Amino acid sequence: MYNLSENQMKILKFMTEATGRIDLNEFAHKMDLTSTQMMEQLQQMLKVGFLKKVSSGYTITEKGKNALKSDVPVPSTMNFHFYNAINQPTGASAATIREFYTQIIKAEVVSLEFHLFRGDFENWVREAVNDVFFADELAKIKKTNLKGEDLRKAIMRVVETRYGF
Repeated sequence: MYNLSENQMKILKFMTEATGRIDLNEFAHKMDLTSTQMMEQLQQMLKVGFLKKVSSGYTITEKGKNALKSDVPVPSTMNFHFYNAINQPTGASAATIREFYTQIIKAEVVSLEFHLFRGDFENWVREAVNDVFFADELAKIKKTNLKGEDLRKAIMRVVETRYGF
């Protein structure tokens, strides 16, 4: 598991918005880093697969793009609300994949089991987050019939792999 730093998320975001090549020194200045610090950040992200080297520069990989998506909120009407059972809300909700991951860590396993086996997680990911691949991975977990902490770990592993947490 590798958690992107705030600087690294900022770098990825800038790279997606850039319309062309940018000089390393100029890029570092825009990120409020030295050229050396910028190179260190880029090398770390390259090493863990968020970036790849292309000719004399870098480009964002699918893993990097997914990391950026993890902080994009769904429409407020589509937030995921956690329940322990029908008519038993926990009070927890998620508007982003990052928040979803945080709630998966904290939720009671009864809530995880309730939502996974009803297909709630995969439906939310498919419809609100618009990530069919991730939804399919959650559906695969459902077929394993895992329970308790093993289920939590499996869900966390899928989120970590997909979104780079």
